[in-house]
Amino acid sequence: MEQEEYLKNDNKRTDGLIDSLSRIGNDPEDLFLEILDVISNTPEPVPLPGRYYTFIYKAKTPRIEYDAHPLIACTGVYNWGFTGINYHWGEGRQYTWEEVGSMFYLVYPNELSDLRSIPYQYFKLNS
Repeated sequence: MEQEEYLKNDNKRTDGLIDSLSRIGNDPEDLFLEILDVISNTPEPVPLPGRYYTFIYKAKTPRIEYDAHPLIACTGVYNWGFTGINYHWGEGRQYTWEEVGSMFYLVYPNELSDLRSIPYQYFKLNS
């Protein structure tokens, strides 16, 4: 999908998602699975700068707190991994390829505010 087509996409898959999540509670794993049910039709093997994604991640650095369910705006792709603004942290982060545990699920710009309002961040301490 070309960048212009991505930006203009008006397919909002998240309509009604927030209302349906009210029956689940606040468990981040349950919320993430429900989100994936809605957006899983757009998996990508590699993120592209300028696009939004969510995915599964497990940090390798010992004793570091990380987000196992990042929601990012990809800012760069490199041999070692990629960078992105993590909306759950509110800051830029670095991600290495080996620690990514899923495909990158594309989030359209018109879906971002819905996903940002769902508390599916899963902050964990790597042991």
